[in-house]
Amino acid sequence: MPTFPSDRINHTSTGDRPLRIGAVNYLNSKPLVYGLERLLPEAKLVYDLPSRLADALAVGVLDIALVPSIELARHSEWQTVSDACIACHGPVLSVKLMFRVAPHRVGSLALDEGSRTSAVLAQILLQQIHGVRPQLEFLPIGAEPENTTADAVLVIGDRAIRCESQAYVEEWDLGERWCRWAELPFVFAMWAARAGVEAEPVVEALAAARDEGCLHLTEIAQVEADAMRLPRDLVSDYLCRNLHFQLGADERKGLEYFFERAARLKGVNV
Repeated sequence: MPTFPSDRINHTSTGDRPLRIGAVNYLNSKPLVYGLERLLPEAKLVYDLPSRLADALAVGVLDIALVPSIELARHSEWQTVSDACIACHGPVLSVKLMFRVAPHRVGSLALDEGSRTSAVLAQILLQQIHGVRPQLEFLPIGAEPENTTADAVLVIGDRAIRCESQAYVEEWDLGERWCRWAELPFVFAMWAARAGVEAEPVVEALAAARDEGCLHLTEIAQVEADAMRLPRDLVSDYLCRNLHFQLGADERKGLEYFFERAARLKGVNV
């Protein structure tokens, strides 16, 4: 289980070199990194996919990173270093499971290669709701759902927002499905530090960046909507209504329940 900001963090110093911090460049993480370069001018910020950031943190290439929440269950030596997170209390819009057959008939599942938390979440919900354990394959970064013939396809991030559902018989928003089934929020990503890193200097900055980002959600939505060529109202609703960025008591309960269900899922490394 992860530790939370209320717990005391005991790390050794990284010495004279700057902290290496990994962040995600998805739309959903924009409020978490708002002004972060200004708040941490001496840190080295690196942007990449969540799964790649987790791998870089695991091998020591990064010191702190915004990682898929499932990685906190897989790395007990990591510390959660902020109450800033990416969570939902209902529909999330950017994590979708698309079905070519009825959910209870799914025999194969293609997983977005950039996803880890959502990959486990999809398997939990398919097993718990319909009792199915499909064969898994991976949808490479940059590939479209049409590039696989799997019965169901998991897509995440910005391309999930753009994904058209007309070619599928059913679509699940996994945030909505989890919240309805578990009656708890879902946490997709959190800031974590690897063992041996003195993270205390950045804890306040990570929270401050989140707080400032949340004060400027409308401004962020306008900029990103234009860049992504998406309707401003859609992007604004996504940031302001679909997502939550505070790791509170209910989010922690949801996270712990997710870890518990993941640990029971045969074949998943948790």
